[in-house]
Amino acid sequence: MSYDYDLFVIGAGSGGLASSKRAASYGAKVAIAEGDLVGGTCVIRGCVPKKLMVYASNFSHLYQDAIGYGWSKVEPSFDWNKLVTAVDKEVRRLSALHIGFLEKAGVELMSGFAKLVDAHTVEVGDKKITADKILIAVGGEATKPNIPGIEHTITSREMFLLKEQPKRFVVLGGGYIGVEFACILNGLGSQVTQIIRRDLILRGFDEDVRGDIQQAMIKHGINFLLNAEMDKLQIEKTEEGLKLTVPVGEKEETVMADAILCALGRKPNLENLGLENAGIETVKGAIVVKDDSSTTQPNIYAVGDCTDRINLTPVAIAEGRAFADTVFGHIPRYISHENVASAVFSQPEAASVGMTEAEARAKFGENVKVYRGRFRPMFYSLPDVDEKAMVKLIIEATTERILGVHMVGKDAAEVIQGMAIAVKMGATKKDFDATIGIHPSTAEEFVTLR
Repeated sequence: MSYDYDLFVIGAGSGGLASSKRAASYGAKVAIAEGDLVGGTCVIRGCVPKKLMVYASNFSHLYQDAIGYGWSKVEPSFDWNKLVTAVDKEVRRLSALHIGFLEKAGVELMSGFAKLVDAHTVEVGDKKITADKILIAVGGEATKPNIPGIEHTITSREMFLLKEQPKRFVVLGGGYIGVEFACILNGLGSQVTQIIRRDLILRGFDEDVRGDIQQAMIKHGINFLLNAEMDKLQIEKTEEGLKLTVPVGEKEETVMADAILCALGRKPNLENLGLENAGIETVKGAIVVKDDSSTTQPNIYAVGDCTDRINLTPVAIAEGRAFADTVFGHIPRYISHENVASAVFSQPEAASVGMTEAEARAKFGENVKVYRGRFRPMFYSLPDVDEKAMVKLIIEATTERILGVHMVGKDAAEVIQGMAIAVKMGATKKDFDATIGIHPSTAEEFVTLR
């Protein structure tokens, strides 16, 4: 049967862009549809604009730290509108670059939301297109619980579009998105309250990482309401601002805010996609895929956050390229989802690769060794700031193989990226011990832990 395209990709985010260009490089006729700005969550409303705001928020303490190094005291001022305008300009520049990359690769870009009609047909607007293979790369979206007044909250999508800086900012949720925005707004001078369901932020991360970041956030002036009953929250719009009534145990707390970020989770963005028309199975709201990213419809594949495997940009890119290599390059390869490094761009920053201590002990029992160090980085010695870094190695005792590496502190993501290679290669504690460190640096602590 003859089709309009060899491959039709739904969604021009990280996974869709990577797979479409790679498939086209093998000579496939490829089209991609996007109903928003090209670039997806990462470029438009995620990693990129968020990291730019992280950079902006870091400057606030540097003015004070500089005094310890002999610089005279200054009274800095911050312009929210200038920041968000500059961030938006950069986002649109990157989006335009990605469009150019598609054109250069020979991929046809269609503007509009695509919907599956059947296993080989998609509909974009009033146009029907056929394709031999279809790739779904529609990403995820923020969710909101059904509680009174939730319509007055914003999600991470709207954070970059606020016209004014909220002086009183509340974050609902203790995941990495909530933590990062709490630190950003705190660094920019807002009064921040973070409300979480448990007693610690960042569920799923190592306990030392969770505790150290939370304590540092408190030290930096962020207020926490712990063990809140999120499903019983009430939000009311008043003349004085947004009023939150928060049940905590047997009492209720009241918090006033100018803006409330709802960061209570994300889900695959599958609404109105027409999966049922193509016989594609989902479980718990995510597309079911095999190791090769194929769905229950053999000619339809899915990568990235819509499969809810590991929801990280580099993972979506890797899955997309592996799909193209396998299907169009005839070079079968599959992505391992083990030992994928991740970072939280909080203040202080954190990053991890491999197992947490709890995961290691659950799998290996007593056959686990833990090496940990906490110290004040040299940078903070002259400003005399009480800021700590933490480095941690988790080892399988019998083989001395490194199971996990964790860090809290400046440039943690940059350090752990290198550590991820060692973990992936099966490095041991002896390998680390035999490595001479770079002095003076925080990273050298990993090779001197005893």
